[in-house]
Amino acid sequence: MMEHAPLILDVAGTALTTDDRRRLAHPLTGGVILFARNWSSRAQLLELTSAIKAVRDDLLICVDHEGGRVQRFRSDGFTHLPPMRTLGAMWMQDGKAGPGSGAMAATNAATAAGYVLASELRACGVDFSFTPVLDLDWPDDAPTPANSLAAPQGGPGSLGRPGASRSGVIGDRAFHADPRVVTLLAKSLVQGLLQAGMAHCGKHFPGHGFVAADSHTDIPVDRRSLKAILQDDAAPYAWLRSTLTSVMPAHVIYPKVDARPAGFSRKWLQDILRGRLGFDGAIFSDDLSMEGARRIDGRLASYTDAAVAALQAGCDLVLLCNQSVGAGRAVDELLDGLAAQQAQGQWQPSQDSESRRVALLPQTLPLAWDDLMFQPAYLQALEMLP
Repeated sequence: MMEHAPLILDVAGTALTTDDRRRLAHPLTGGVILFARNWSSRAQLLELTSAIKAVRDDLLICVDHEGGRVQRFRSDGFTHLPPMRTLGAMWMQDGKAGPGSGAMAATNAATAAGYVLASELRACGVDFSFTPVLDLDWPDDAPTPANSLAAPQGGPGSLGRPGASRSGVIGDRAFHADPRVVTLLAKSLVQGLLQAGMAHCGKHFPGHGFVAADSHTDIPVDRRSLKAILQDDAAPYAWLRSTLTSVMPAHVIYPKVDARPAGFSRKWLQDILRGRLGFDGAIFSDDLSMEGARRIDGRLASYTDAAVAALQAGCDLVLLCNQSVGAGRAVDELLDGLAAQQAQGQWQPSQDSESRRVALLPQTLPLAWDDLMFQPAYLQALEMLP
């Protein structure tokens, strides 16, 4: 039977330490997530990713690389990608500059952004990016909805652009306020990612855009009904269920559905995401080091207990970020603790989960950076970016 390697960890700096190598070799480690501190140049990044693959070639090398303010690598030739709201703004110009403007230009630009994003990362040895954001860009003055955003008067794109976003942590990372526009632009972005051989992750299920609190430091609560959430925020997940390769749940509590945050909720992950919406790809937990990530049933859980709760709820993979710096005790505690919980029968490895992890690894060889710079598809994509 295939081993299950559910943990996605980080590494301390721009080169692997002895501790990094030991943790990456652990059988419960399934991948690495990189941050800006792991970057100094393209040559260094390629050296780092090569060193990670030398430890284990099946490790999934991930990064949060969305464009806009969430883009870890920004210098030494990396294209500065626009925030996704820019694509939503292009959509809103539909028909105002002749045929092919507006919506068509926005979907083409989204595909181009996905292709550039994935091609540049893959040329440096990165396998996977946590994108696209599927959260809705709810305006700050939006009331708790009695009526659905999914059926605005005038059709898709008629909502206009809100002056300010309700969620500061999402904000311009979101494509638009209309779930139909979000879906079509995300699908276009994903097409570009897949053309360059990169899997991806829709986030944050079932939706983070309606709550103002930041789950990095707080525990957001969204008090809307399941019906309201499904017809608005969660609609892109239903429409993209055969497109998305993975999903990340929000560290948000939706008390009318479950008392637990979505990432620890069997109801959200098993009954709704897998059962009702029919999603069969990988499910990642969000970062367990976040404040909202370890508040379970009113108490602050240990990293190990939080990881087990996420796996038991239906996550295939769990992330622990920014804990390898310094002595990295939290990383070792999680590795040792999860192994002990497995030995005690508190958590059982899943062959299906491991198959979903492996399916996220690239199936094609990347182009080297110097070759990419002359590739017609890449050059055309650069010209199509807003």
